[in-house]
Amino acid sequence: MTLRVTNTLTGEKERFEPSDPDSVLLYYCGLTTSDPPHLGHARGWVHVDVMCRWLEQVGYDVRHVENFTDINEKIVARVGEDGDSEADVARHYVRQVIEDMRSLNLDRAEVYPRVSEHVPEIVDLVERLVEGGHAYEANGSVYFDVTSFEAYGKLSNQTVEDIEAQGTDAESEKRHPADFALWKAGGVGPEDIAEHRHPEADPAEEACETAQTWDSPWGEGRPGWHIECSAMSMTHLDETIDVHVGGQDLVFPHHENEIAQSEAATGQQFANYWLHVRLLETDDEKMSSSLGNYFTVSEAVAEFGPDVLRTFLLSTAYTSRATYSDETIAEAQERWDRLERGYERAVEACDSVDAYATVTDETLRSAVETATDAFATAMNDDFNTREATTALLDLTAAVNTHVDDHEAYDYRGLRQAIAAFETFGGEVLGLGFGTEQDSEVTVAGDLVELVLNVREQERAAGNYERADELRDELEAIGVEVQDTDDGPTYRL
Repeated sequence: MTLRVTNTLTGEKERFEPSDPDSVLLYYCGLTTSDPPHLGHARGWVHVDVMCRWLEQVGYDVRHVENFTDINEKIVARVGEDGDSEADVARHYVRQVIEDMRSLNLDRAEVYPRVSEHVPEIVDLVERLVEGGHAYEANGSVYFDVTSFEAYGKLSNQTVEDIEAQGTDAESEKRHPADFALWKAGGVGPEDIAEHRHPEADPAEEACETAQTWDSPWGEGRPGWHIECSAMSMTHLDETIDVHVGGQDLVFPHHENEIAQSEAATGQQFANYWLHVRLLETDDEKMSSSLGNYFTVSEAVAEFGPDVLRTFLLSTAYTSRATYSDETIAEAQERWDRLERGYERAVEACDSVDAYATVTDETLRSAVETATDAFATAMNDDFNTREATTALLDLTAAVNTHVDDHEAYDYRGLRQAIAAFETFGGEVLGLGFGTEQDSEVTVAGDLVELVLNVREQERAAGNYERADELRDELEAIGVEVQDTDDGPTYRL
């Protein structure tokens, strides 16, 4: 089966063919580290994570690069609240992003470059654009000349004439209102952070004094936002990459400007496939730090756990509208519970004394094959995680039917089902099938075993009322106890 992806550049779903048939170069626009990461950010992270996992599953060597924007006026606006300088605030939130990524069971990117460590590469790229006649200096700032790049607007389907002024730079400095800054003269002023500054924060002048600046051929200043990703992508991948992914809100101006400056500098196509993740919504608005309608990743993981969150975030394809609400998270909880219990029942039955080498259930084996094919078909159809999850739910139903309807189990069929859960649900979707539990869960399991042993001792002594009380107390804290002929079992 051939992978097809929706390419924003062409507006078509296209056959995916990387430049190197054995490897994929993928760049994902990361976060500006000025606020706590929220579930809107996590939607992009998890979908990109699954894209990379599937590409690896079908045989590609994936080089995944994701940046941290650690130089920005929004970061300066947080000085005095989350750190004593722009660099301190950035480090504070970079640390938070890394912790949240690990808590969501994301595979690590090849590298997470930061803008602050790539200023020399940014300056070099700006110099190339100036020398090539695509950029000009004005009062110590450098602007990209959009009229010098004939294809400007091709990603967002706009013309230069239709595009309004970008940024807040004085019109007199720019040759065209749509020109955008590659290098900004000087530091950061109070007016630059006014809209991002919290009312209770320290005076803006003190925060601005901590903003970082660097020497350049045009004087002391700071990089523009758009040039950063081009420089980091070229540094760590190549001048032409296979896949560039980002949020839908970045199509214009960020990604449009990336294309213009990159292709003007190199004369080559910057990215062959542009994939954009639709934004997560809540109450019919996008989830956003600026709107204050967000649920942080750390809060959500603490409340729901990584598997429920991943199930929720993958319940819609990355190109589809996604909404966070009590109802949608409850649906995800129910789906994950069904998937987890289906996997556990397959494991329990396969490892039981009632699983036989000579028993064959063609219905179960056919269901495993059908689910496997359906999962692959879904993922090859533009990484359709919704349909891929449905395939695993169908497999769950087949396992439940087999276990419920048979006293003697098909060992090989169950083993195939377990492998499908672990390969597609675990390795591709990143769900917790067959993974080692973390230390806290291990300790919790040990404590449950201890209570169950005490309960069995109470039952053996004829203290059935106390034994029932222990069971009720366990269930009250989320431990489901089942008594079997071979002794009690439990599920957290």
